[in-house]
Amino acid sequence: MKKSKKSKPKQIIFAVSIVVVLVALVLFYQIPTNSESINLDMNRQIGTVDTSLGSPIMGSSNASITIIEFGDYQCPSCKKWFLDTKPDIVTNYIETGKAKLIFVDIAFLGKDSVPASIATYCAEEQEKYWDYHGFLYSNQLSIDSGWANSDSLKGYAYNLGLDMDLFVSCLDSAKYQKRVQFNTNEAQGNGVTGTPTFFIVGPDGIQEKIVGPQPYPVFEKIIESMS
Repeated sequence: MKKSKKSKPKQIIFAVSIVVVLVALVLFYQIPTNSESINLDMNRQIGTVDTSLGSPIMGSSNASITIIEFGDYQCPSCKKWFLDTKPDIVTNYIETGKAKLIFVDIAFLGKDSVPASIATYCAEEQEKYWDYHGFLYSNQLSIDSGWANSDSLKGYAYNLGLDMDLFVSCLDSAKYQKRVQFNTNEAQGNGVTGTPTFFIVGPDGIQEKIVGPQPYPVFEKIIESMS
């Protein structure tokens, strides 16, 4: 009996030590190891593409067909597709729930390409990703001409009514630089060498690739074949 009474405090200390270690481990894995704070679905593998760090989903997450767009905000062909083809795709497929769209950055055309992509994720913090995304393409000028430098990017945020303190802090710290680099690597790993490039993934996993700012009928034919 004496022996058990002496060992009981040791057992309590050991149990407390285990709890402390477990709590420390939980906190370690919950705290980001860098300045990026990403709250996304980390299992968003669609076809051959890991889209987990790409854009928010445009459309219904339950849509059976996924359009993955690889683009650079300084790409004039991307702007052409944005203006000429995307509106019909949004109307006929995304708004009807037949397809969803995810944008994955491949920021490689100039020095302002990465900051422009970072800025979209700073806008996402305020639930304005797609507004900012569209504003960039609508106001795009020639590569590295100043239209996507830091001051311009902040001006767009102001025009969209974002909280400027939060946005400026996010942009100046390059908070999402690793996220943009991950997406660029993912694009290149999937053989993307020019923009825009699209992967259309059907419900059975069949994947079709479209290169360039192709007109609406090209997309329509593929999507309908997968429906």
